[in-house]
Amino acid sequence: MQRRDFLFGLAAAPFAALAAPPASMKGIEELQKNWKAFLPAGAAVPSPGEALKLSKDEWKKRLPPESYRVLREEATERSGTSPLNEEKRAGLFACAGCGLPLFTSEMKFESGTGWPSFFTTIPGVFEMKKDFYLIYPRTEYHCIRCGGHHGHLFDDGPQPTRQRWCNNGVALRFIPKDGSKV
Repeated sequence: MQRRDFLFGLAAAPFAALAAPPASMKGIEELQKNWKAFLPAGAAVPSPGEALKLSKDEWKKRLPPESYRVLREEATERSGTSPLNEEKRAGLFACAGCGLPLFTSEMKFESGTGWPSFFTTIPGVFEMKKDFYLIYPRTEYHCIRCGGHHGHLFDDGPQPTRQRWCNNGVALRFIPKDGSKV
């Protein structure tokens, strides 16, 4: 992560509370429970299933270079570069490495940081670990199926979760609910 991106993220964090997620934890639980409604009509319901383990060369063939750097080497894309930050259609945000659905469009909010941000996730899709890269500890999250690095979890998001799942756009693939190609 470049210093200016880090500083921009700090300056934009106070604006995260301006988003409008459901007003209650019950609303969050409903979003988490009903994520399958965001699948395109007739689509199979993906589940974490067995872990996807590929060699370094197989991952390099499967992923574009920037996605490889983020998902497999824990890099961070530049703030403001992801078209998914502006995505407003109904649908699912899935892991670019393995296709596992991670977030619905209703879980997304505008954090002002320049990265796609979410106030909750589909349950059971991430593993967490502590990251000390910037000296102070941060919570980093990885896809439970392929182990791909997605981003960091912060406690400066909107009510009622106060969570900001700050995700690298190149680690995601958007699947529109209407089934159209992206």
